[in-house]
Amino acid sequence: MATAKAWVLKKHFEGFPKISDFDLKKIELPKLKEGELLLESVFLSVDPYMRLCSQMDMKEGDIMIGTQVARIVESKNPAFTVGTFVVTNSGWRTHFISDGKDLQLLPPAWPESLPKSLALGTVGMPGLTAYFGLLEVCKMKPGEIVLVNAAAGAVGSVVGQLAKIAGCKVVGCAGSDPKVAYLKKLGFDEAFNYKTVTSLDEALRKASPDGYDCFFDNVGGEFSSTAVNHMKKYGRIAVCGAISQYNDSVPQKGPYIQIPMIFKELHMEGFIVNRWSNRREEGLKALMKWVIEGKLKYHEQVTEGFENMPAAFIGMLKGENLGKAVVKV
Repeated sequence: MATAKAWVLKKHFEGFPKISDFDLKKIELPKLKEGELLLESVFLSVDPYMRLCSQMDMKEGDIMIGTQVARIVESKNPAFTVGTFVVTNSGWRTHFISDGKDLQLLPPAWPESLPKSLALGTVGMPGLTAYFGLLEVCKMKPGEIVLVNAAAGAVGSVVGQLAKIAGCKVVGCAGSDPKVAYLKKLGFDEAFNYKTVTSLDEALRKASPDGYDCFFDNVGGEFSSTAVNHMKKYGRIAVCGAISQYNDSVPQKGPYIQIPMIFKELHMEGFIVNRWSNRREEGLKALMKWVIEGKLKYHEQVTEGFENMPAAFIGMLKGENLGKAVVKV
């Protein structure tokens, strides 16, 4: 019989999450039944959506939601062999039992040279978010100008690189000078620190005087309200996230975007990547190919130790990560 450790939501967040909002529990797992598997988490993901969903979908005492790369350590299911690595949404826990229906195998022929944690990032949900957001929502075309905020994060860094692969000019913004340097290293045509520019409006105009065809929005709030004014006629905006608002105790107010939306005839669409779950293999195959070819680079912010899950989560929400934030158990 195995003992699992799990982080639970002790108290709903009021404003920014605190370490004291979480509680570490031990759970005794039962013996496996026929058709079941025992899995051990190897890498766990921390993502912005967890902050929003904890408020909407979780009760105090629930195990924190989240995705992990896990290894099968015991199997009574003939479809899965011991030692196989999978991706699954089983929350913040070290061990868990599954019937196999909720498991996704890593893409076949995963190169030994690539860390399996990439299945939580560039070759996983964040990468797929960038892929389908650009192709299906922004409908980017070669030669267009693409703007992305939170550009040094898990999704934004892939967005910029995929746009460059497609032959676009890319402008990215981030919240520190080292992150801006990273964006330039990735091949962004223009990059700036939104925290240090004297005028966001002027920074966006300087980066692309002719405006933007596509805007991949991870941030919302003031940045988005300003960026809308710099869109070209018939521009497309993919609303992926609104991290600037997730920790607000009081909802933000205006300015409002209806006038530029109308007169520029813009298309703005919110999306969740699960819409294209039937095309998951297509997206992962393309992302893996570009990673292997060296066209799609990655950086991971790895926190060691399951006991540090809350700290890694809070650090990610504060923007301390460069690239994808993961926890190694």
